[in-house]
Amino acid sequence: MTKKNFWAAALTFLATGVACAQSSVTLYGLIDVGINYVSSAQVGRNADGSLAGKSQVSMSDGAMRGLGGSRWGVKGSEDLGGGLSAVFTLENGFNLNNGTLGQGGAEFGRQAFVGLSTSFGTVTFGRQYDSEADFVAPYTPNMIVGISGALPGDVDGLGHTRRANNAIKYVSRSYNGLTFGGMYSLGGSAGDFTASQVWALGANYTTGAFSFGLGYYNGRDPNLASFGNNPNAGPATTNNMGSFGSASSAQSNPIYAGYASAHTFEIYSGGASYKIGPATVALALSHNAFRALGDLQAGPNPLGYHGNAVFNNGSITGSYFVTPTLQVGAGYTYTRGGGAGGQGGVTYQQGILGVQYFLSKRTEVYLFGVYQVAIGTDSLGQPAVANIELMTPSSTNHQFVGRAGIVQRF
Repeated sequence: MTKKNFWAAALTFLATGVACAQSSVTLYGLIDVGINYVSSAQVGRNADGSLAGKSQVSMSDGAMRGLGGSRWGVKGSEDLGGGLSAVFTLENGFNLNNGTLGQGGAEFGRQAFVGLSTSFGTVTFGRQYDSEADFVAPYTPNMIVGISGALPGDVDGLGHTRRANNAIKYVSRSYNGLTFGGMYSLGGSAGDFTASQVWALGANYTTGAFSFGLGYYNGRDPNLASFGNNPNAGPATTNNMGSFGSASSAQSNPIYAGYASAHTFEIYSGGASYKIGPATVALALSHNAFRALGDLQAGPNPLGYHGNAVFNNGSITGSYFVTPTLQVGAGYTYTRGGGAGGQGGVTYQQGILGVQYFLSKRTEVYLFGVYQVAIGTDSLGQPAVANIELMTPSSTNHQFVGRAGIVQRF
Protein backbone atom coordinates (compact mmCIF):
# COMPACT_ATOMS: atom_id res chain seq x y z
CA MET A 1 0.00 0.00 0.00
CA THR A 2 1.39 3.44 -0.90
CA LYS A 3 1.86 6.08 1.78
CA LYS A 4 -0.91 8.17 0.20
CA ASN A 5 -3.37 5.27 0.25
CA PHE A 6 -2.39 4.38 3.81
CA TRP A 7 -3.22 7.86 5.14
CA ALA A 8 -6.45 7.99 3.15
CA ALA A 9 -7.55 4.69 4.64
CA ALA A 10 -6.46 5.70 8.14
CA LEU A 11 -8.36 8.99 8.07
CA THR A 12 -11.49 7.29 6.73
CA PHE A 13 -11.18 4.73 9.53
CA LEU A 14 -10.89 7.44 12.19
CA ALA A 15 -13.59 9.69 10.76
CA THR A 16 -16.21 6.99 11.13
CA GLY A 17 -15.46 6.72 14.86
CA VAL A 18 -14.13 3.30 15.84
CA ALA A 19 -16.02 1.46 18.56
CA CYS A 20 -14.83 -1.81 20.04
CA ALA A 21 -15.38 -3.11 23.57
CA GLN A 22 -16.77 0.30 24.57
CA SER A 23 -13.69 2.07 23.20
CA SER A 24 -13.54 4.77 20.54
CA VAL A 25 -11.27 6.87 18.34
CA THR A 26 -12.60 10.07 16.77
CA LEU A 27 -11.25 12.50 14.18
CA TYR A 28 -12.38 16.10 14.69
CA GLY A 29 -11.43 19.61 13.63
CA LEU A 30 -12.23 23.25 13.00
CA ILE A 31 -11.37 25.56 10.10
CA ASP A 32 -11.59 29.35 10.51
CA VAL A 33 -10.59 31.88 7.85
CA GLY A 34 -11.49 35.52 7.31
CA ILE A 35 -10.69 38.91 5.79
CA ASN A 36 -9.30 41.57 8.14
CA TYR A 37 -8.98 45.33 8.13
CA VAL A 38 -6.45 46.90 10.52
CA SER A 39 -6.43 50.69 10.85
CA SER A 40 -2.73 50.91 11.71
CA ALA A 41 0.01 48.27 11.70
CA GLN A 42 3.68 49.03 12.34
CA VAL A 43 6.10 48.62 9.42
CA GLY A 44 9.26 49.83 11.17
CA ARG A 45 10.48 53.36 11.88
CA ASN A 46 10.61 56.67 10.06
CA ALA A 47 13.86 58.53 9.41
CA ASP A 48 13.38 60.54 12.61
CA GLY A 49 13.06 57.33 14.66
CA SER A 50 9.31 57.54 15.20
CA LEU A 51 7.15 54.47 14.63
CA ALA A 52 5.83 54.07 11.09
CA GLY A 53 2.47 52.44 10.42
CA LYS A 54 -0.01 51.83 7.63
CA SER A 55 -3.51 50.43 7.29
CA GLN A 56 -3.74 46.79 6.23
CA VAL A 57 -6.23 44.47 4.51
CA SER A 58 -5.37 40.77 4.66
CA MET A 59 -6.69 37.23 4.86
CA SER A 60 -5.71 35.20 7.89
CA ASP A 61 -6.40 31.98 9.72
CA GLY A 62 -8.54 32.13 12.84
CA ALA A 63 -5.50 31.43 15.01
CA MET A 64 -4.30 34.94 14.30
CA ARG A 65 -7.47 37.01 14.40
CA GLY A 66 -10.58 34.82 14.38
CA LEU A 67 -12.91 32.84 16.60
CA GLY A 68 -10.53 29.90 16.84
CA GLY A 69 -7.36 28.58 15.26
CA SER A 70 -7.74 26.01 12.49
CA ARG A 71 -7.00 22.53 13.77
CA TRP A 72 -7.53 18.84 13.39
CA GLY A 73 -7.19 16.23 16.07
CA VAL A 74 -7.62 12.63 17.11
CA LYS A 75 -9.06 11.70 20.50
CA GLY A 76 -9.93 8.35 21.94
CA SER A 77 -10.71 6.26 24.97
CA GLU A 78 -10.41 2.60 25.92
CA ASP A 79 -12.54 0.93 28.57
CA LEU A 80 -10.17 -0.92 30.90
CA GLY A 81 -12.93 -2.25 33.15
CA GLY A 82 -13.89 -1.45 36.70
CA GLY A 83 -14.73 2.16 35.85
CA LEU A 84 -11.20 2.85 34.55
CA SER A 85 -10.54 4.19 31.04
CA ALA A 86 -7.45 5.20 29.10
CA VAL A 87 -7.82 8.49 27.19
CA PHE A 88 -5.68 10.46 24.74
CA THR A 89 -5.80 13.56 22.54
CA LEU A 90 -3.46 14.64 19.74
CA GLU A 91 -4.38 18.07 18.31
CA ASN A 92 -2.58 19.82 15.47
CA GLY A 93 -2.84 23.55 14.76
CA PHE A 94 -2.22 24.86 11.25
CA ASN A 95 -2.47 28.00 9.13
CA LEU A 96 -5.18 27.55 6.52
CA ASN A 97 -3.75 30.28 4.27
CA ASN A 98 -0.47 28.52 3.53
CA GLY A 99 -0.71 25.10 5.18
CA THR A 100 2.11 25.69 7.66
CA LEU A 101 2.11 24.31 11.19
CA GLY A 102 1.02 26.53 14.06
CA GLN A 103 2.48 26.83 17.57
CA GLY A 104 6.00 27.43 16.30
CA GLY A 105 6.06 24.38 14.03
CA ALA A 106 4.99 21.71 16.53
CA GLU A 107 3.25 18.70 14.95
CA PHE A 108 0.69 18.52 17.75
CA GLY A 109 1.26 21.97 19.21
CA ARG A 110 -2.26 22.63 20.46
CA GLN A 111 -2.52 19.56 22.68
CA ALA A 112 -0.83 16.18 23.05
CA PHE A 113 -1.60 14.06 26.09
CA VAL A 114 -2.51 10.61 27.39
CA GLY A 115 -4.01 9.61 30.71
CA LEU A 116 -6.44 7.66 32.84
CA SER A 117 -10.04 8.49 33.77
CA THR A 118 -12.06 7.17 36.70
CA SER A 119 -15.24 8.14 38.52
CA PHE A 120 -13.11 10.52 40.63
CA GLY A 121 -11.69 12.46 37.69
CA THR A 122 -9.08 12.37 34.95
CA VAL A 123 -5.27 12.55 35.12
CA THR A 124 -3.37 13.33 31.91
CA PHE A 125 0.30 13.72 30.92
CA GLY A 126 1.76 15.81 28.09
CA ARG A 127 1.39 19.23 26.45
CA GLN A 128 -1.78 20.82 27.80
CA TYR A 129 -3.65 24.03 28.62
CA ASP A 130 -3.25 25.23 32.18
CA SER A 131 -6.02 24.94 34.78
CA GLU A 132 -6.31 28.70 35.42
CA ALA A 133 -7.34 29.38 31.83
CA ASP A 134 -9.57 26.29 31.64
CA PHE A 135 -11.82 27.42 34.47
CA VAL A 136 -11.94 31.22 33.95
CA ALA A 137 -11.64 31.81 30.18
CA PRO A 138 -15.37 31.10 29.51
CA TYR A 139 -16.27 34.37 31.28
CA THR A 140 -14.23 36.66 28.99
CA PRO A 141 -15.05 38.40 25.66
CA ASN A 142 -13.32 35.49 23.89
CA MET A 143 -16.73 33.83 23.76
CA ILE A 144 -17.87 36.57 21.33
CA VAL A 145 -14.88 37.31 19.09
CA GLY A 146 -12.33 34.63 19.95
CA ILE A 147 -8.72 35.55 20.59
CA SER A 148 -9.18 39.15 19.39
CA GLY A 149 -11.27 39.74 22.51
CA ALA A 150 -8.39 38.84 24.82
CA LEU A 151 -6.39 41.43 26.73
CA PRO A 152 -3.30 42.91 25.00
CA GLY A 153 -0.66 40.19 24.77
CA ASP A 154 -3.15 37.84 26.45
CA VAL A 155 -1.47 39.18 29.58
CA ASP A 156 -3.69 37.19 31.98
CA GLY A 157 -3.57 33.95 29.97
CA LEU A 158 -7.34 33.74 29.56
CA GLY A 159 -7.09 33.85 25.77
CA HIS A 160 -5.77 30.26 25.84
CA THR A 161 -2.74 31.24 23.74
CA ARG A 162 -0.21 29.43 25.93
CA ARG A 163 0.28 25.77 26.86
CA ALA A 164 2.50 23.91 29.30
CA ASN A 165 4.92 21.18 28.25
CA ASN A 166 5.74 18.14 30.41
CA ALA A 167 2.50 18.73 32.31
CA ILE A 168 0.60 16.52 34.73
CA LYS A 169 -3.03 17.61 34.97
CA TYR A 170 -6.04 16.57 37.03
CA VAL A 171 -9.70 17.48 36.40
CA SER A 172 -12.34 16.23 38.83
CA ARG A 173 -15.78 14.98 37.97
CA SER A 174 -18.70 17.28 38.79
CA TYR A 175 -19.81 17.23 42.43
CA ASN A 176 -23.29 18.77 42.32
CA GLY A 177 -22.05 21.47 39.95
CA LEU A 178 -18.55 21.87 41.42
CA THR A 179 -15.56 20.95 39.25
CA PHE A 180 -11.92 21.59 40.15
CA GLY A 181 -8.46 20.74 38.94
CA GLY A 182 -4.76 21.45 38.93
CA MET A 183 -1.69 21.18 36.72
CA TYR A 184 2.05 20.89 37.32
CA SER A 185 4.66 21.20 34.58
CA LEU A 186 8.11 19.85 35.32
CA GLY A 187 10.90 22.23 34.32
CA GLY A 188 13.35 19.39 33.75
CA SER A 189 16.45 21.42 34.63
CA ALA A 190 19.35 19.41 36.05
CA GLY A 191 20.21 20.46 39.59
CA ASP A 192 17.25 22.82 40.02
CA PHE A 193 13.85 21.16 40.40
CA THR A 194 11.91 24.45 40.40
CA ALA A 195 13.57 26.08 37.38
CA SER A 196 11.08 26.67 34.54
CA GLN A 197 8.31 24.90 36.45
CA VAL A 198 4.66 25.90 35.97
CA TRP A 199 1.73 25.10 38.20
CA ALA A 200 -1.90 26.16 38.14
CA LEU A 201 -5.18 25.61 39.98
CA GLY A 202 -8.79 26.22 39.06
CA ALA A 203 -12.39 25.56 40.05
CA ASN A 204 -15.84 26.16 38.65
CA TYR A 205 -19.31 26.02 40.16
CA THR A 206 -22.58 26.03 38.22
CA THR A 207 -26.08 26.11 39.64
CA GLY A 208 -29.00 26.83 37.39
CA ALA A 209 -28.38 29.98 35.36
CA PHE A 210 -25.42 31.12 37.49
CA SER A 211 -21.80 30.04 37.11
CA PHE A 212 -18.46 31.23 38.43
CA GLY A 213 -14.82 30.17 38.21
CA LEU A 214 -11.53 30.90 39.98
CA GLY A 215 -7.95 30.31 38.85
CA TYR A 216 -4.30 30.70 39.81
CA TYR A 217 -1.15 30.40 37.67
CA ASN A 218 2.53 30.44 38.66
CA GLY A 219 5.31 30.15 36.08
CA ARG A 220 9.02 30.19 36.98
CA ASP A 221 11.33 31.70 34.32
CA PRO A 222 8.31 32.72 32.19
CA ASN A 223 10.41 33.79 29.20
CA LEU A 224 11.29 30.10 28.87
CA ALA A 225 8.45 28.14 30.51
CA SER A 226 5.37 30.26 29.73
CA PHE A 227 6.29 32.09 26.52
CA GLY A 228 9.18 30.00 25.20
CA ASN A 229 7.85 26.44 25.01
CA ASN A 230 7.27 26.21 21.24
CA PRO A 231 9.88 24.64 18.90
CA ASN A 232 10.89 28.03 17.46
CA ALA A 233 11.67 29.52 20.89
CA GLY A 234 15.18 30.45 21.95
CA PRO A 235 17.29 30.16 25.13
CA ALA A 236 17.48 32.67 27.99
CA THR A 237 19.48 35.10 25.85
CA THR A 238 16.46 35.36 23.52
CA ASN A 239 13.35 37.44 24.19
CA ASN A 240 10.54 34.93 23.64
CA MET A 241 7.95 37.32 25.08
CA GLY A 242 8.13 39.97 22.36
CA SER A 243 10.31 42.30 20.35
CA PHE A 244 11.58 45.89 20.48
CA GLY A 245 11.32 46.04 16.67
CA SER A 246 13.79 47.72 14.33
CA ALA A 247 14.01 50.25 11.51
CA SER A 248 12.36 47.75 9.17
CA SER A 249 10.35 45.49 11.48
CA ALA A 250 7.43 45.86 13.86
CA GLN A 251 7.47 45.46 17.61
CA SER A 252 5.56 42.61 19.24
CA ASN A 253 3.80 42.47 22.61
CA PRO A 254 5.02 45.90 23.77
CA ILE A 255 2.80 45.52 26.85
CA TYR A 256 5.35 43.12 28.41
CA ALA A 257 8.22 42.55 25.92
CA GLY A 258 10.53 44.50 28.24
CA TYR A 259 9.88 42.12 31.17
CA ALA A 260 11.60 38.98 29.80
CA SER A 261 13.97 38.91 32.80
CA ALA A 262 11.14 38.17 35.26
CA HIS A 263 11.91 35.34 37.68
CA THR A 264 8.22 34.48 38.16
CA PHE A 265 4.95 35.15 36.32
CA GLU A 266 1.87 35.00 38.54
CA ILE A 267 -1.87 35.29 37.77
CA TYR A 268 -4.96 35.39 39.98
CA SER A 269 -8.27 35.36 38.11
CA GLY A 270 -11.99 34.94 38.58
CA GLY A 271 -15.16 35.22 36.56
CA ALA A 272 -18.91 34.74 36.70
CA SER A 273 -21.85 34.58 34.30
CA TYR A 274 -25.63 34.62 34.47
CA LYS A 275 -28.06 33.46 31.80
CA ILE A 276 -31.46 35.10 31.36
CA GLY A 277 -33.30 33.29 28.60
CA PRO A 278 -31.41 33.94 25.35
CA ALA A 279 -29.07 36.45 27.05
CA THR A 280 -25.81 35.90 28.93
CA VAL A 281 -23.87 38.45 30.98
CA ALA A 282 -20.32 37.71 32.15
CA LEU A 283 -17.68 39.45 34.25
CA ALA A 284 -13.99 38.58 34.65
CA LEU A 285 -11.25 40.05 36.85
CA SER A 286 -7.55 39.24 36.99
CA HIS A 287 -4.36 40.37 38.68
CA ASN A 288 -1.00 39.34 37.31
CA ALA A 289 2.62 40.23 37.93
CA PHE A 290 6.05 39.74 36.39
CA ARG A 291 8.05 39.41 39.60
CA ALA A 292 11.75 39.81 40.47
CA LEU A 293 12.79 41.47 37.22
CA GLY A 294 16.50 41.38 36.43
CA ASP A 295 17.06 37.59 36.42
CA LEU A 296 19.37 37.12 33.41
CA GLN A 297 19.08 33.34 33.78
CA ALA A 298 15.45 33.78 32.70
CA GLY A 299 15.78 36.34 29.91
CA PRO A 300 17.41 39.54 28.63
CA ASN A 301 16.98 42.86 30.44
CA PRO A 302 18.16 45.65 28.09
CA LEU A 303 16.33 48.37 30.03
CA GLY A 304 17.78 47.30 33.38
CA TYR A 305 14.46 46.68 35.13
CA HIS A 306 14.21 45.51 38.75
CA GLY A 307 11.29 44.85 41.07
CA ASN A 308 7.83 43.87 39.82
CA ALA A 309 5.54 44.86 36.95
CA VAL A 310 1.90 44.43 37.98
CA PHE A 311 -1.30 44.43 35.89
CA ASN A 312 -4.92 44.63 37.03
CA ASN A 313 -7.58 43.71 34.49
CA GLY A 314 -11.32 43.53 34.11
CA SER A 315 -13.88 42.74 31.44
CA ILE A 316 -17.64 42.65 31.01
CA THR A 317 -19.39 40.77 28.24
CA GLY A 318 -22.96 40.39 27.05
CA SER A 319 -24.41 38.14 24.36
CA TYR A 320 -27.94 37.64 23.06
CA PHE A 321 -29.54 35.13 20.68
CA VAL A 322 -31.88 37.25 18.55
CA THR A 323 -33.03 34.01 16.93
CA PRO A 324 -31.79 30.44 17.46
CA THR A 325 -29.31 31.03 14.62
CA LEU A 326 -28.30 34.67 15.15
CA GLN A 327 -26.18 35.79 18.12
CA VAL A 328 -24.97 39.33 18.85
CA GLY A 329 -22.54 40.36 21.55
CA ALA A 330 -20.57 43.22 23.04
CA GLY A 331 -17.70 43.51 25.48
CA TYR A 332 -15.35 45.91 27.22
CA THR A 333 -11.91 45.25 28.70
CA TYR A 334 -9.69 47.37 30.93
CA THR A 335 -6.02 46.80 31.73
CA ARG A 336 -3.90 48.90 34.07
CA GLY A 337 -0.17 48.22 34.30
CA GLY A 338 1.78 49.69 37.19
CA GLY A 339 5.03 49.78 35.27
CA ALA A 340 8.54 48.95 36.47
CA GLY A 341 11.72 50.88 37.06
CA GLY A 342 9.89 54.02 38.13
CA GLN A 343 7.73 54.26 35.01
CA GLY A 344 4.29 55.80 35.30
CA GLY A 345 2.49 52.74 33.97
CA VAL A 346 0.02 52.15 31.16
CA THR A 347 -3.72 51.78 30.59
CA TYR A 348 -5.45 49.86 27.78
CA GLN A 349 -9.19 50.09 27.11
CA GLN A 350 -10.94 47.99 24.49
CA GLY A 351 -14.46 47.83 23.05
CA ILE A 352 -15.80 44.80 21.18
CA LEU A 353 -18.85 44.09 18.98
CA GLY A 354 -19.63 40.79 17.27
CA VAL A 355 -22.31 39.00 15.24
CA GLN A 356 -22.48 35.26 14.53
CA TYR A 357 -24.93 33.58 12.15
CA PHE A 358 -25.15 29.79 12.35
CA LEU A 359 -25.85 28.23 8.96
CA SER A 360 -25.93 24.78 10.57
CA LYS A 361 -24.65 23.01 13.68
CA ARG A 362 -21.22 22.85 12.05
CA THR A 363 -20.94 26.04 10.00
CA GLU A 364 -21.21 29.73 10.90
CA VAL A 365 -20.28 33.11 9.46
CA TYR A 366 -19.30 36.02 11.66
CA LEU A 367 -18.45 39.71 11.71
CA PHE A 368 -16.74 41.61 14.51
CA GLY A 369 -14.94 44.83 15.32
CA VAL A 370 -12.47 45.68 18.10
CA TYR A 371 -11.23 49.16 19.03
CA GLN A 372 -8.42 49.77 21.52
CA VAL A 373 -6.85 52.87 23.09
CA ALA A 374 -3.56 52.89 25.05
CA ILE A 375 -2.35 55.66 27.38
CA GLY A 376 0.92 55.89 29.32
CA THR A 377 4.33 54.23 29.02
CA ASP A 378 4.65 50.57 28.06
CA SER A 379 7.33 47.99 28.91
CA LEU A 380 9.58 49.20 26.07
CA GLY A 381 9.87 52.58 27.76
CA GLN A 382 7.98 54.34 24.97
CA PRO A 383 4.61 56.09 24.76
CA ALA A 384 2.19 53.17 24.75
CA VAL A 385 0.83 51.97 21.41
CA ALA A 386 -2.40 50.03 20.91
CA ASN A 387 -1.95 46.31 20.29
CA ILE A 388 -5.09 44.21 19.84
CA GLU A 389 -4.16 40.62 20.66
CA LEU A 390 -2.20 38.80 17.92
CA MET A 391 -2.30 41.86 15.66
CA THR A 392 0.77 43.80 14.60
CA PRO A 393 0.94 46.73 17.04
CA SER A 394 -0.30 50.12 15.92
CA SER A 395 2.12 52.99 15.36
CA THR A 396 -0.20 55.17 17.46
CA ASN A 397 -2.10 54.84 20.72
CA HIS A 398 -5.27 53.60 19.01
CA GLN A 399 -6.16 50.70 16.71
CA PHE A 400 -9.28 49.29 15.05
CA VAL A 401 -9.67 45.78 13.66
CA GLY A 402 -12.63 44.49 11.67
CA ARG A 403 -13.03 40.92 10.45
CA ALA A 404 -15.53 38.89 8.42
CA GLY A 405 -15.02 35.14 8.50
CA ILE A 406 -16.40 31.63 8.27
CA VAL A 407 -15.99 28.64 10.59
CA GLN A 408 -16.54 25.00 9.64
CA ARG A 409 -16.38 22.24 12.24
CA PHE A 410 -16.08 18.50 11.68
